[in-house]
Amino acid sequence: MAGDTTLQHAHGTPAVSGLTRRRFLLHGVWAGAALLTACAQGSSNPMTNPSTTHETSGGASATAHPTSPATPSTPTASPTGVPALVTQPGSKVSVVYWDAFGGDRGKVVQEIVRRFNASQSDVEIAYQYQGNYDETGQKLIQALAAKQTPDLVLLADNWWFRFYLTGALQPLNDFFAQAAIDTRDYVAPLLNEGTRQGRIYWVPFARSTPLFYYNKAAWQEAGLPDRGPRTWEEFRAWAPKLVKQSGATTSRFAFGHPAGAGTTAGNLSSTVSWNFQSIVWQWGGRYSDDSLQIRIQEPQAVEAGRVYLLDGIQAGWAVASGNVDGDFITGRVAALVASTAQLAGYEKNANFPVGTAFLPEGPAGFGCCTGGAGLAILKDKPREVQQAAFRYVAFATSPEMTTFWSQSTGYMPVRTSAIEGAAMQQFYQQHPNFKTAVTQLPQARPPDPAREWIPNGFDLIGRGIEQVLTQREDPQAVFGAVAKQLEEAAKPVREQLKRIEG
Repeated sequence: MAGDTTLQHAHGTPAVSGLTRRRFLLHGVWAGAALLTACAQGSSNPMTNPSTTHETSGGASATAHPTSPATPSTPTASPTGVPALVTQPGSKVSVVYWDAFGGDRGKVVQEIVRRFNASQSDVEIAYQYQGNYDETGQKLIQALAAKQTPDLVLLADNWWFRFYLTGALQPLNDFFAQAAIDTRDYVAPLLNEGTRQGRIYWVPFARSTPLFYYNKAAWQEAGLPDRGPRTWEEFRAWAPKLVKQSGATTSRFAFGHPAGAGTTAGNLSSTVSWNFQSIVWQWGGRYSDDSLQIRIQEPQAVEAGRVYLLDGIQAGWAVASGNVDGDFITGRVAALVASTAQLAGYEKNANFPVGTAFLPEGPAGFGCCTGGAGLAILKDKPREVQQAAFRYVAFATSPEMTTFWSQSTGYMPVRTSAIEGAAMQQFYQQHPNFKTAVTQLPQARPPDPAREWIPNGFDLIGRGIEQVLTQREDPQAVFGAVAKQLEEAAKPVREQLKRIEG
């Protein structure tokens, strides 16, 4: 584009006043080392004190670990031999970045953005918070229709695929090659989720698995061993010991389920369907198979609904809660299944020691799904803007920054070198709960296509689960009805996949 053009965001107003984008040339290979060395200044030590508020798994806000990031010095030079962006004197590429983390997680993201902007003079990331995962995804749909999109966006695991199907996302393999970044250093199961036919479209950033959380004080009071239950059958035997009752009033339940997907704004239905996914596997069922044939109505999934969702509520030791995180922190529920990302908040806000464990096994063995969000670059953008956006992607997912992000929030590091590095190993020794998800990850797998590929599939499943939890409806009837809705919604997805991938 000729001259200076102020960037616009999706609603047509200036994204960042005073920032201009000029055409420029990129010469040579801008290696990832330039980014990582700049970011390493002041970022690899365990942080102290990031502020926090609580989040549902949709990314609205977060509770950070009670330590806060050290303020880094401003980098002054790139490593010798690594070419920088070549621009016209005084020009800078502005990249509009849509993010889905508010609250204190948003503050941590903004600190990463600040460090990136301070590390070089060629690119300016314009951070814009768009709401939680679902709100961000919906706004991107609208922005695509209006042809006024951001350049870079954080998308949840159950959102990125629909934009891949519509051809909105840029494959990133060439950018990784130009930056000389070895993709083998990314945790393979996480990077593979955003890869289709060998092309990377979605780079892992805020990734998680569900964990079994428990109140260690309640465990001790009940005379239970200080560990998570190995199986759900074992937990059912423990559960009555954890309940506190006074007459007809229960002041502490053994277990809490998130509920309220049909009436609560945001993405609770996404959380509900994500949590139950692993349980269905543990009973030998699936939401769907890899060819997107719907299977949630089959006996294994139905039995998981009856046992895991209903039995504890009917027996009085489990509760469906509209604020299960708050109920755990205040001691109203002694245990729950929740995202790795909740860990920092639980540890900070609970007045008891928090325990973490692998998910218990079901009749068919172990099952655990991955979750969270990654970074994607929009396709129909000038090449120089995409290159500039990728510089931030490389920076934000670098070993130093993924260490910083993980220690601040509880999300898993997305780089193997970060997990094995001195900073994380020392941190795990001091905070062993943070290692549970990393240790569990090799046994985890991506959620079933019905939840990930079907637009609003997660919502259809979540609302069905809520019917079982809150209205105590028969899982066979409910899941049968959900299956019909999913099957109808899956037809155009299969057709699109066939056209795109053959």
